Amino acid sequence: MHALRHFYASVLLDAGESIKALSTYLGHSDPGFTLRTYTHLMPSSETRTRQAVDSMFRKARKPPTAP
Repeated sequence: MHALRHFYASVLLDAGESIKALSTYLGHSDPGFTLRTYTHLMPSSETRTRQAVDSMFRKARKPPTAP
């Protein structure tokens, strides 16, 4: 059961879910506890930054759609 909760938390954090929401989903009364427990699963800021810039460039390269 513990492994399943850990997997669930890791999937949500990787998808960008907030610690506050994850805390609620897991039934924790303190988001700080959730952060301390699962922070190692959060994508690094370097990864988020790279993904944000890559996404912006992909959108900029798409040709405009005709009406």
